[in-house]
This record gives sequence, C-alpha cells and structure tokens, in this order.
Amino acid sequence: MHFLSLGADDDIGASSHFLQLEDAGLVLDAGADPSRDGPASVPDYDQIRRAFGRNGDAGGVDHALITHAHHDHFGTLPLLVEAFPHAKIHMTPATHRLLEFLLPASARLQKRRQEEGSTPHAPLFSEDDLQLQSSFYLDHNLRTPFDVSGSGGEDGPEGTVEAEFFDAGHILGSAGVLLRFSENGDERRLFYSSDTNTAPQTIIPGGNYPEAPVDVLVMETTGGADPEAEQTHRALEEERFCAALQRTMARGGAALVPVFVMGRAQEVLALIDRFKRRGDLGADVPVYTAGSMRAIADLYDKTRETTPRLNPGFRVFGVDQKNLPYGRDKLRRTLEGPAIHVVSSGMMFGQTLSNRLARDLVGDPDGGIFRVGYAVEDSPARRLTEAAQNGQTVTLHEEAGAQEIRAEVERFRLSGHSDRQQLLDLAERLAPEKVVLVHGDDEAKDWMAAHLHERLPSAEVLRPAQGEIVEA
Repeated sequence: MHFLSLGADDDIGASSHFLQLEDAGLVLDAGADPSRDGPASVPDYDQIRRAFGRNGDAGGVDHALITHAHHDHFGTLPLLVEAFPHAKIHMTPATHRLLEFLLPASARLQKRRQEEGSTPHAPLFSEDDLQLQSSFYLDHNLRTPFDVSGSGGEDGPEGTVEAEFFDAGHILGSAGVLLRFSENGDERRLFYSSDTNTAPQTIIPGGNYPEAPVDVLVMETTGGADPEAEQTHRALEEERFCAALQRTMARGGAALVPVFVMGRAQEVLALIDRFKRRGDLGADVPVYTAGSMRAIADLYDKTRETTPRLNPGFRVFGVDQKNLPYGRDKLRRTLEGPAIHVVSSGMMFGQTLSNRLARDLVGDPDGGIFRVGYAVEDSPARRLTEAAQNGQTVTLHEEAGAQEIRAEVERFRLSGHSDRQQLLDLAERLAPEKVVLVHGDDEAKDWMAAHLHERLPSAEVLRPAQGEIVEA
C-alpha cells in the first residue's frame, strides 16, 4: 500500500490523502485550506495522475471517502469529482445532507467575494457545477461495511476492498474510516481517524473505534502542540465560560463567541441553553445568530433521532435566538446592551461577521470576546488571543489597523478534537504496526512522533510531506 498526502503537510488546511492499494485507488477527504484563496487552497490532485495514473483512465481514483462536513475536509470535492468523474463518493447520510447545503453556500460566497473585490481569484466552482454532482454521492450508515474495490467496474473483482464508517465524535455526521483489504495475500486493516474526539461534548457523544489491532493508523494531530488542553477538564472549562458570560452581562456588555458554523456553533448554543435553564444567565439575555448557522441547526434537529446524540430530545432551534440584523449601524446597536453573539467564522477571517463585530467590540471595556475552538497561527482569532496575553495592540483587519484591547479576551478549550494524550491513548488502544501522522503543524507532529515512540516502541511512525509517497 502506498500513501500520498495531497494537501499541505505543515498545517491543518486542505486535508486530502490518496491510498494506492492492490485493488483500488482511494482518496480520503477533499478539503480546502480555509486560510488561503484560489488555487493555493486546493490539494494537488494532479499528483495522483503523475504518480498513479492508469493507461486510458482519467487518473487512478476509484472511490473517495468524505469523513465530515468541515470545509478543510470537503471544500474541494467538486474539483475532485471534475478531475476524476468515474470515482464514487462515499459519506454518511448526515454529511450528505449537510453538503447539499454547504457546497452551494460555498459557491455563492466565492462568487460574492470576487464581485466585491475581497479576492482576486475566480470561484473554484459554481452552483451550476454542483447540479449533477450529487448523483455521485453514496450514503452509508455507521458500522455498515461497503465495497470500495477497484477499477474493473461491473466486470471487475468485487469485495476485495471493504470500508466501514465509525462515529468520530467530532460533529454531526463525522466518521473515521476502517479499510479491510488484501496485500500480497495477507489481510490488512487501516484506520483513518480523520478529526476525532474520544470524549463527549454537549450534543455529540465521544467517538467509537474498531477493535484492535489495526495494521496502519492514519491519525490527525491537531491538538499535538497544545499542552494546556490535556491539563483542562471540559466540565471546568464550561463553568469558566459560563462565568465569563456572567461577568460580561453584569457589566452591561456584549459577548462575542466566534464559532465554526458547523459543530462549535451548535455545541455553544446547547451550553448557553443549559446556563439559562440553570438560572446562571438571564432568560431574557438575547442570543444572536446569523446566516447558514440557522439552516444547519435545522439539519441537526431533523437528524437527532438517527445520529449519535447525548440527548436525542435536545433541539438546537429550541434555544431562543435572534437573527442578526443587516447593515453596519444595526449590527453595532446589537453590541450596546447585554447580549451574546454566536457567529462565524471561528478564526475570525477577513470580512466575516465575527471579524467585523470584533473590530467594534475589542475597544469596549464592558465587552467580551471568547474563543472556544482551534485557530491556526496568524489567524485574527489567534492574533487577538496572543496580543491580549502579552498586553499588545492587535490588527484584526487592515481597514481598522492596530487596535487597543480593552474588552475581556479569553480562550476556552471546548474543542471538537481529542487532546494529544487522548490521541496517544487511542493509538495505544488500536496497537498499529505503522502510524501515519497528518493534519497538524510541525510542532504538533514532533510531539506526537516522540511520544508515540514511547507508547508504541515497535511501531513505525511516518510523517509524509506533501507529494511524498510512502509505503504503509
């Protein structure tokens, strides 16, 4: 088996990997880098043709498996389908429903950004490009094996490569992938963790995983460079978050909670609902949300009986929410009194609502800006957190320039990812012969590799660079 990393190897953007097995060519995820625009945000799918293209074929991709509906895992799926039109695309039913909404929304956003001049790049795909593509998508329930064998079509061999989705505990519809296949006459098993969380959140329970051992573990390393995360307890972080909201409301200020529209948004709303029901926050404190977050809440609610939930009776739309108004002046007025704003993007990029609101709020001593998720290096959210810790000014957007931080700024570890000790525990539990580290920066992979050698001294640890073919 050969493994080829198609996306950047030194950060969490554009997650996409290619596996060449004896009987199949498989792509694992088709992400876009959320911190880049245009071609720079796209995995290098041409590498597959150069390295593994078959005579008379458009490439070497028989199947693609999309693990969940985060942009860095699905954002270039239309380009993959265009490049390899014979490939079958597999995902969970919930992920399929989410992509039917999120992909057209992405196309519209790219078009709007080009028209308003905030990017020089043409959209990667249009809504018209998506019209026929959904017919390529095949749904599979968790723990239900399905065939992902190779290119012979109806006349070719069947059943030689089998896949199975396992709940990843990350967001609605998220899944890890177990592959069973033959190699040189031996039966082998590979598990791709994708983004995973072994512990329960507020809505989503912790993930579940295949029985040990697996031969190869392809594992994310998002939390590998965060030592504080392993020393925090989620219940205590939730109470710290509640206390920060209480302080802000007591000052008469507004609280901004930048979130990823998928996952963090719904989990934060569930927490706020819990705080209100306990009486820790006033029932009349307005909670503002906007845009696609509301449509996704509807999908969360419609699938609550058919996807893993801690409380299937909880409805995201059961949380009292107000639509953020349009217009700069109306937006600013929502910051004048006690209120909570749960808006995207979680990393506060560019002209997003969270960035615009943060620019207005950062100088208000009554306000609070509370980060609850991961932020890549040099993202506005990361810059704000670090500047607040160091007593510096912050540039959230070039239009605003350097701004003094007078608002309360805090970070809360309410991530949908496992911390690094939990990842080590998972690796030890699965007992692989080889571990392939992906989806993390160099510091995270350094730490994970060193500690995997301690936990699994007989296992080989691989860290493939983008474009590097490794034998796994």
